[in-house]
Amino acid sequence: MTTAPQEHQELIRRVLGANYLELGLVRLVVDEDPDGQTTATAKVLERGQQVEVVGKGVGVVDAIYAALLGRYAIEYQSLQSIRLAGFQVSADIAATKAAPAGADAMGTVTIDVLNSEGKRFTFSDTSRSVTASIGRAVVAVVAYFINAERAFITLWGARQDALDRGRIDLVQRYTAELAEVVESTSYADVIESKKKSLR
Repeated sequence: MTTAPQEHQELIRRVLGANYLELGLVRLVVDEDPDGQTTATAKVLERGQQVEVVGKGVGVVDAIYAALLGRYAIEYQSLQSIRLAGFQVSADIAATKAAPAGADAMGTVTIDVLNSEGKRFTFSDTSRSVTASIGRAVVAVVAYFINAERAFITLWGARQDALDRGRIDLVQRYTAELAEVVESTSYADVIESKKKSLR
């Protein structure tokens, strides 16, 4: 089970509607060199289609994130400004009849990231495969920030349209919603320039 920050999630989903981008991990292959170089090949479900991405990094988290950046960071620049702030693996080692030594324990992977403003976001996944949980948690990070950026840009366009039409009531609504969504984004240049004009 994967969990992502719920702050502003309802607003982001409402703003994007059918355009909300759901990403899911279908398959993950990891090739690790004992000296630290890792290659990750992931199949990601994107809009009903499986897309393969490959990345290299120092460790599994870095390699999977690099793979996803290769696909999404050109369009969603805010992904490049996210920083890993914490990574933790914990296990519930309670013995079971099937595996008295806890070999089938459920493990929880927790990944903390900081956006460009230093705000912390926590993502986690629990399963019997630590590697799969890492993959799903990293995919959740990417999906969250993609959708936050898309929601900001959608609201920005709606606010501009309301301004052009002289709909002050809508301008106020969209401005308030932008102020909420902006807390969940990592500010790429395009977002920063739009944010400045709100001040």
